[in-house]
Amino acid sequence: MFESLGERLQNAVNKIKGYGKITEENISDVTREIRLALLEADVNYKVVKEFVNNVKEKALGEEVAKSLKPGEMFVKILKDELVELLGGEKADLYTAGNPSILMLVGLQGSGKTTTIGKLARMLRKKYKKNPLLVACDVYRPAAIDQLKQIGKELSIEVYEEGKGNPVEIAKRAISYAKENHYDYVLIDTAGRLHIDEELMEELQNIQSAIQPHEVMLVVDSMTGQDAINVIEGFNDKLSLTGAILTKLDGDTRGGAALSIRHLTNVPIKFIGISEKMDGLDEFYPDRMATRILGMGDLMTMIEKAEEVIDQDEAMKSAKRMQEGKFDLEDFLSTLKQIKKLGPLENLIKMIPGVPKEAKNIKVDPKDMAHIEAIILSMTPYERRHPECLKATRKQRIAAGSGRTVEEVNRLVKQVDQMKVMMKQMKNGKMPF
Repeated sequence: MFESLGERLQNAVNKIKGYGKITEENISDVTREIRLALLEADVNYKVVKEFVNNVKEKALGEEVAKSLKPGEMFVKILKDELVELLGGEKADLYTAGNPSILMLVGLQGSGKTTTIGKLARMLRKKYKKNPLLVACDVYRPAAIDQLKQIGKELSIEVYEEGKGNPVEIAKRAISYAKENHYDYVLIDTAGRLHIDEELMEELQNIQSAIQPHEVMLVVDSMTGQDAINVIEGFNDKLSLTGAILTKLDGDTRGGAALSIRHLTNVPIKFIGISEKMDGLDEFYPDRMATRILGMGDLMTMIEKAEEVIDQDEAMKSAKRMQEGKFDLEDFLSTLKQIKKLGPLENLIKMIPGVPKEAKNIKVDPKDMAHIEAIILSMTPYERRHPECLKATRKQRIAAGSGRTVEEVNRLVKQVDQMKVMMKQMKNGKMPF
């Protein structure tokens, strides 16, 4: 997400870093590039104008003029303005109700039903809440079945009454949640057009009947600037508490995310980053700003690792590494842990200071699958004692995994090199 915008802004930043001092002439050149980058990313033109004026005004201020490194000061100004544009502080989800009630609304095809499943998963995993999903989309064919399938996949209960009155279904679902000690209720409503008065009135009736703590709008980020009209249309009727931007992993220019809070005052609370059930992230304006400017996002990477990686298993492998006992069994375990973090190229982009060339590297998941197949074709003894792998054993392993003997040799050599490197580091000798 934001790849094209980020690249353009980073080019502008690199140009300003080369200046010994900032003048009105050279800052105009750079802010022109920033203006074009934002407009091409589909950011609303009013937002672009105000943003660029703010950056220019602060960059020509006394503080920057006196700075020893005006380029770095400019980067800080640009980052701070981006953070402000994206909402400033992180907008937290309400979780203090008994139960907390969230109503999800959106246009048809915005990804609402999938998103409600992702949100339920996050509530249970991160917030330790016990969520109940409620099927109030009684119009779309198979909508209830889709929600039930998601609930089954996640082992989360779905309350449904089939084709009935959505207002009454929602009311009874909340009574059911109270009786059964659920602490979060997620209401899935039918998708609609924001200009459809009859269906919008139904949403108002549901809201009035159940008094939800959160009314969240799911917005497809691919809709570009029209997302503003959608949010304003829903917000006029429902007083939204937040927005969820979906499909930010797709070919989107990102303008909606940069315009929403400024033009509608509706905070972005979550972003959809993949189609998988773990593909929902909380929205941090400061982290998003640093990612756009190519500064990485270590905090998100650490949180993701803490969520999916088995800490005991990771510590065990790390200890064996330090002791120089790292073998193919440990390598396989580490590989499985890394795979849980998602595509490697996405992780590389989160690391601060990574060169542009490295960010553009595509890691083929098949390569990791091939390594896994080779190791799984070995006996447990062979994995623990790779030194026993002679020619005949390697031929058998290659045949069993469908790979070549050369690939088996390369893998064994890589693990040996890792062991040597770890020993050197333990002894205080860096291997470079």
